[in-house]
Amino acid sequence: MKDIEGKTFEVVIIGSGPAGLTAALYAARADLKPIVFEGPEPGGQLMQTTDVENFPGYPTGVLGPKMMQDFREQAMNFGADCRYGYVTDIDFSKRPYRVTVDEETVVYAKTIIISTGASAKWLNLPSEQRLRGKGVSACATCDGAFFRNQHVVIVGGGDTAMEEATFLTKFASKVSVIHRRDELRASKAMQKRAFENEKIEFIWDSALEEVLGDQVVEGVKVKNLKTGNITMLEDVTGVFVAIGHKPNTDLFKNVLTMDDVGYIITKGQSTETDLPGIFASGDVMDPVYRQAVTAAGTGCRAALDAERFLSEHADELAIVQDHVKS
Repeated sequence: MKDIEGKTFEVVIIGSGPAGLTAALYAARADLKPIVFEGPEPGGQLMQTTDVENFPGYPTGVLGPKMMQDFREQAMNFGADCRYGYVTDIDFSKRPYRVTVDEETVVYAKTIIISTGASAKWLNLPSEQRLRGKGVSACATCDGAFFRNQHVVIVGGGDTAMEEATFLTKFASKVSVIHRRDELRASKAMQKRAFENEKIEFIWDSALEEVLGDQVVEGVKVKNLKTGNITMLEDVTGVFVAIGHKPNTDLFKNVLTMDDVGYIITKGQSTETDLPGIFASGDVMDPVYRQAVTAAGTGCRAALDAERFLSEHADELAIVQDHVKS
């Protein structure tokens, strides 16, 4: 990183999932010479995904890591500088903005695109972690089609869990909802829809104890939290954990405006945050869709917004840059 110490970049992109790498592609094609700091998990959540069948341009599907490799190579072919670096500190109090990478390298940015994503919350069971991508998922929209005419379980009781349970009934023969309480947290409308669906059953006052199987999911062990009784569901082939997502925004707390969960709030239809020249794209600002294709779309928008900002504020940014040099 010594080669970039103290340098000022037109565009610094933090994060390297579909949003960050699409932003890098568009910024590079605009000759903005963006630098991407890929973070602790280069490629984002798709690096933990096997087959991706719902991204345009891959008619027979593609492995998640392969798709992210393609994104990275395309961005780099147009001049993006993608680096294995983790942004550990930021100073947005004055411009150009100060970015510290790996606790030691300092660079400056005229614009910043935040694409740090969101992480699914997991149960932290060893068996769950071992079988992630092998029948265990946190995204029904992404993986539901792989479970046609099969019995799957959903863990959770909120709106997300009910929405995903209902969605899965399009494919699965049966959906069992495992919930720790004896009533749902979901909205009344979402509850009604789930209760009226004949493919959905509820396992109340219970917790997922273990996911069975060595190479793929071959069943689950469920514990009743009131009685302690263990039930084995040996025909289950898919497990969907729907207990929420956590946006990766800790670095920007008390700096950027966020909602109650921690998603960055942007202005209107743009990707602009409440600080000039700071943009957000992908799952870090999208609590609704959370798809690779929508993340890529916001990455494109963020790059175009950054390009427009640089053009409109060129004189102002030149003066700011002179202050840094002095």
